[in-house]
Amino acid sequence: MPPEAIDYLRLAYPIGLGIAAVGSALALGKAVGAAMEATGRQPEASGKIMVSMIIGCAFIEALTIYVLISVFLVPK
Repeated sequence: MPPEAIDYLRLAYPIGLGIAAVGSALALGKAVGAAMEATGRQPEASGKIMVSMIIGCAFIEALTIYVLISVFLVPK
C-alpha cells in the first residue's frame, strides 16, 4: 500500500473506535432505560426483562470489543 493509505488507516481507526463507543453507549442507555420502564409497568415480569436486557447489553458490548481488538490486529 502507498504510504498515504497507511496514514489514512491510522487516522480512521481511532475515529471508528470512537464512533463505535458512542454508538454502544447510546444503545446501552436506550436498552437500560426501556428495561426500567418495562419493569415499572410490569413489576412481576422483572426477572425476564432483566435477563433479556443483560443478554442484549452483552451483545452490544461484544461489538464494541470487536472494534477495539481490530485496532490491535492492523499491521503497522
